[in-house]
Amino acid sequence: MTWKTLDDMDLDGKRVLTRVDINVPVENGTVTDTTRIERIAATVQTILDKGGKPVLLAHFGRPKGERRDDMSLQPLIPALEAVLGVDVVFAADCIGPSAQAVVDALGENQVALLENTRFHAGEEKNDDALAKAMAELGDVYCNDAFSAAHRAHASTTGLAHLLPSCAGRLMQAELQALESALGNPDRPVVAVVGGAKVSTKLDLLGNLVEKVDILVIGGGMANTFLAAQGVDVGKSLCEHDMAETAREIAAKAAETGCEVLLPRDVVVAREFKAGAESEVVKAEDCPSDAMILDAGPDSVAHVAQAFDRAKTLIWNGPLGAFEIEPFDAATNAAAKHAASLTEQGKLVSVAGGGDTVAALNKAGVASDFSYISTAGGAFLEWMEGKKLPGVAALDTGEAPEPEDEA
Repeated sequence: MTWKTLDDMDLDGKRVLTRVDINVPVENGTVTDTTRIERIAATVQTILDKGGKPVLLAHFGRPKGERRDDMSLQPLIPALEAVLGVDVVFAADCIGPSAQAVVDALGENQVALLENTRFHAGEEKNDDALAKAMAELGDVYCNDAFSAAHRAHASTTGLAHLLPSCAGRLMQAELQALESALGNPDRPVVAVVGGAKVSTKLDLLGNLVEKVDILVIGGGMANTFLAAQGVDVGKSLCEHDMAETAREIAAKAAETGCEVLLPRDVVVAREFKAGAESEVVKAEDCPSDAMILDAGPDSVAHVAQAFDRAKTLIWNGPLGAFEIEPFDAATNAAAKHAASLTEQGKLVSVAGGGDTVAALNKAGVASDFSYISTAGGAFLEWMEGKKLPGVAALDTGEAPEPEDEA
């Protein structure tokens, strides 16, 4: 990687346009979860420590190029000030005289928050004129929004071509964690991929079987792979029309030497509800009137043995229907084992994706993993082996030209 970090930049007296993700949940005008704000704190503090003036650029919701009061960033100011410990001055636009006045008046230990970038239709079109108007407000560009790096927008890629650019602390941490997991990992590498449908993770599976040593498949996806092998999965969630694709992925894994682990035993029930009567059976013995809702204890032991052999773990998706007890048992047990190995210094563990983060939090081990990515789509696209526009634009070796959407 040839991108720069804040450590490489002279920020003294400079206005630092900082793209952040503070698309946080708000109820009745109050932020209900400050996690994303907490994650930008290190970047803001570093800029201040280096004598720079942080000017925050962010989107909020999907206003589709229109100014909407319910999607203004202004209600986020109290939460920003509480977390960052500085005065936050709001500008009613992200370009033009009103924004310029706020940026020009910034004092020491103050941060500027510019209004929702998506109030301008040119943001999502990566409009060159909008990017240039934003660039007039800064001397340096810092991208700290890895979660938006898979979008080629004016504030994520356009600006990087117009100003000296670098990655913020959160972006830097994400890229380093993912590089350690997939780019140049300590081997053996185990990947856990769960979730409902094979069809939504074809690119992911295709990329992983070429890069990892062991692939653990869980959730509804495992049912599809079992069915592709001729196993009757009863009334389980299953994409029967993806059977041939599942066989192709398994064949590709065999060619590359990637070991694929499917459930050996499963937890089945006749209804999907909390506390439903369930039983453990061999994977090939699922009753025709039952649903597979979790991996069984033998399967978990098999996964744990794979973790024991591994040096690196990358995880996306639960092993079962973790939202409802008792079908969270396999995910909880595997997550706790991975966390224990990580704490012992035996495993580098990187996880990401909405359901994954929720599952690890439910298991009480999220803080014990080496790195948890909250980036969602960007995390998935990185795992799929795709070039992320927001990252590529920071690359001093090859930055793509801005492109308009049709």
